[in-house]
Amino acid sequence: MRFFPLLILLALFCPAWAGDAYLPDLDKTPGVARTDLTVEQICKTKWGKDHRAVTAAMKKQVFLAYGYAKRNKDKRCPCEIDHKYSRELGGADDIKNLWPQPYRGAWNAHQKDRLENRLHKEMCAGNITQKQALEMLDDWPKAFVTYFGEPK
Repeated sequence: MRFFPLLILLALFCPAWAGDAYLPDLDKTPGVARTDLTVEQICKTKWGKDHRAVTAAMKKQVFLAYGYAKRNKDKRCPCEIDHKYSRELGGADDIKNLWPQPYRGAWNAHQKDRLENRLHKEMCAGNITQKQALEMLDDWPKAFVTYFGEPK
């Protein structure tokens, strides 16, 4: 019971812990997909070895929009600037597709990365469409459970 006030303070001052922290705020991060790539091009790209267009200024803008004064140096909530729609599924390097995703908690950045890799494989194998893959990322924990079960 004595930790309850601390939890309230954390929820108020660390937006990534408040509410559904594992999902982006749709007013700030509605998600943007690229329209200049085909699924074939997406599947042939070596993601992680290609050029990224997310700048330090864009990251700062996202951190500030979500209430972090000191960007990723804010010790209240270790997180990364992540794409709502991952690049390996055709997501754009656009401010409307970026949000600070926490490393902590069951539904963290590492779990979402695991799902994105799986959806990329499924899409490239023709088992799902790009549209289906992107829609699954709208509620990625639900999709994660479908493919992997509850996180450990």
